[in-house]
Amino acid sequence: MSFDAVIDVKDVTKSFGGLTAVNKCSLRVERGSITGLIGPNGAGKSTLFNMVAGNIVPDSGSIYFDGEDVTGVPPYKLFARGLLRTFQIAHEFSHMTALENLMVVPGDQPGERLANIWFRPDFVRKAEHHVRQKALDVIDFLKLGHVKNELAGNLSGGQKKLLELGRTMMVDAKVVLLDEVAAGVNRTLLQDLAANIERMNEELGYTFFVIEHDMDLIGRLCDPVIVMAQGEVIAQGPMEEIRANPEIIEAYFGSPVEAA
Repeated sequence: MSFDAVIDVKDVTKSFGGLTAVNKCSLRVERGSITGLIGPNGAGKSTLFNMVAGNIVPDSGSIYFDGEDVTGVPPYKLFARGLLRTFQIAHEFSHMTALENLMVVPGDQPGERLANIWFRPDFVRKAEHHVRQKALDVIDFLKLGHVKNELAGNLSGGQKKLLELGRTMMVDAKVVLLDEVAAGVNRTLLQDLAANIERMNEELGYTFFVIEHDMDLIGRLCDPVIVMAQGEVIAQGPMEEIRANPEIIEAYFGSPVEAA
């Protein structure tokens, strides 16, 4: 399969006071890929992720999304363009059901305008039915039918992560940024989560950019894997090559001898 870059980061730098968190970093996320981003604590992964997501503005360099310069574009505008992010801690609406959590995702729904409710009630009902049916389809895809009417706050950590994936499906995202998707998820549900990421990639064409500390999950899902250390990209390739790279072992463990 031939790819083209849907995210292209060029010479991006970000400092906080006297600390340079990301230093002239460049990387590409190819369309249709599941690209992993790994590195030791303090490598600059989260800062880079936050710049791509629009939460932090870089000091210099450029970020391109789908061929357009989006450097400094805020998250809500990136959302509208199809760049979505999930979080290490799921951000569900705890007092709404799982189904309702999905239904509120699409923006600019007719029912949000009071005039439509008064003067175009049939139009509002039809649009709401369409959104509800899409949410039910997403629930079925993720095999969450047994909890669709459960309050989201009562779901397990893994179910909440699946629900976050479902929210990205409600707006047909082009790229999903996954931040520590394995955090707080038991091993059984983690397998379900991984399987659904693979299905969304293979069957629906989603592109994923993943920060993760679980190397087994990265090894299962991601190709390529990008490695950061001290704010810079130091390697990129399949996980088998990454695991065998002495420079990466040194970055994680201090020296190849100690790592052995």
